[in-house]
Amino acid sequence: MSTVKTPPTIRTVAARAEVSVATVSRVVNGLAPPHSAATQRVREAIKELGFRPNRLGRGLKTARSSTIGLMIPSLANPVFAGSVQGVQGAARAAGYGVLLTATNYDKGEEAEAVETLLSHNVDGLILTVAKSDDSELLDELDERGVAYVLIYNQPSVRHRAAVTVDNVAAAREVVELLKSYGHHRIGMVAGQFADSDRARLRWLGYDDAMLRAGLEPDPVIEVAFEATDLTRELRSALTTPESPTALFCSTDLIAVAVMAAATRLGLEVPRDLSLVGFDGIAMTAALRPQLTTIVQPTEAMGRDAFGLLAKLMAGGEEAESLRAPVLLTHSLRRGETVGPARSGPLPLSGRTS
Repeated sequence: MSTVKTPPTIRTVAARAEVSVATVSRVVNGLAPPHSAATQRVREAIKELGFRPNRLGRGLKTARSSTIGLMIPSLANPVFAGSVQGVQGAARAAGYGVLLTATNYDKGEEAEAVETLLSHNVDGLILTVAKSDDSELLDELDERGVAYVLIYNQPSVRHRAAVTVDNVAAAREVVELLKSYGHHRIGMVAGQFADSDRARLRWLGYDDAMLRAGLEPDPVIEVAFEATDLTRELRSALTTPESPTALFCSTDLIAVAVMAAATRLGLEVPRDLSLVGFDGIAMTAALRPQLTTIVQPTEAMGRDAFGLLAKLMAGGEEAESLRAPVLLTHSLRRGETVGPARSGPLPLSGRTS
């Protein structure tokens, strides 16, 4: 029985040559120093592996394709749908097409996803990355002069164009809301920090607001972004001597999973546990109880990100001044998942897995 050998990819070549994917791309496109040690290793790896570069990636680099690339973390999380809609609407009105790809919250997929978009000769990129301040991928794009705008990311690096909301300020607002209902033991459930600098910024805002109020922040509970059963994690959090009476969740989907876990444990929201999410996805307005959440203006973020990218792609003297984060206004949707802080022990029951 014979097996079909998988063709080597640009990532395979990068691993063999011990360089970044972007370095391989520069060698393939004739943009790397021809006599450097890294270039020689890449050429040797290409020869040994029999790698054949995508012909589109080596195409007319000076030609305009009237297409942009859009990379988001997930197609499963509805929060990204609004921004995709905003980007596509603005791009279409300007005569541009949009190529869409998702990384599934996998930082290791980012470089290959971007190289795939660039291989189709896109004129610019709109990206959400795991870490916008410490990103080899963004460093490479800066070095290559590729026009890009970050969306959702809130970089502290001032030369990176971005459209987002103030994640830190929004998280502080959540803590203030919960305090106003008498909550002093407030915990946080967040998506894994390694996969999202937004989750970490929201935790920083939570931590800062708790300390300013003279309250003790709980250790953050990090979970997978698209986890659907958090029963075990919730039971563990609620059986400590000083268990929280309220939880701030770094995304709406995490809040929905926590709410479902609370139900499995025999708890009622908000009587036994108050919850606040972050994103403002439409489906959470239809839940009963309706989720209290921070709403991001996702469609406006998408439109503004394309408008900013269009200016960067046009170049000129104005372009350099545009390379800085733009913060849009978030809002707090007061739903039905926040109530007065409980007193006494919780009536925990139900399964643990």
